[in-house]
Amino acid sequence: MIFDEMQLEELDDIPEPDLEQAITAAYRTPAYLSDMATTVVAEADGQVVGVAFGYPDKNEDAVDEVLAEVTADNDAFGSAFEAEAESYEHEWYLDSIAVDPAYQGHGIGGKLLAALPEYARAAGQKRIGLNVDMANPGAKKLYDRHDYETVGIKPIGDHMYFHMQYELDKDLVMA
Repeated sequence: MIFDEMQLEELDDIPEPDLEQAITAAYRTPAYLSDMATTVVAEADGQVVGVAFGYPDKNEDAVDEVLAEVTADNDAFGSAFEAEAESYEHEWYLDSIAVDPAYQGHGIGGKLLAALPEYARAAGQKRIGLNVDMANPGAKKLYDRHDYETVGIKPIGDHMYFHMQYELDKDLVMA
C-alpha cells in the first residue's frame, strides 16, 4: 500500500484494515467519482491489475478533505487525517499509481501513464506532475522512460521525493 511506503508517522498506529476501509470509502464518494478526480483502471483476465488516481492541482484541497472526512468517522484514526500538499501549481497531479505485483514488468504502469494526458487535457492542464520516492529508483526509471523530468524535491512524511513533470505539448510546433 502506498501509505505504508510513505511511512507517515500519523498512520503508524492505524490497523491496515481500517486504513483500507477509509481509502475505499473515499474512492466511493461522489467527489472522487466526479470531475474532481480521475481514477484510471487497468484490467487483465477480468481483474483490476493497476490503478492510477489523479486530479488538477486546484482540486487537491477538496480531494484531501474527502479523506479527512472519512477518517474522522473512523475510530481507529482518533481524528481526521490531514494530508500534506503534494502538487505543484498548474499541473494535473498523479496522486497514486499502483500495479498488482503479479503484473509488474508487463507494461501496465506504462499503459496507465500513457492514458493520463487525455484526462489532463480535458481538465485544461498542460502538464502532469507526480512525486516519486527517492528510495524507489525503479519507479523513477519508469517515469524517466516516459519523458517525465525532475523539476524539484519535496519532503512528504519522513521521505524525500523527486517532483517530476511531463509536459503534454512539448513537441508541438506552432506554425
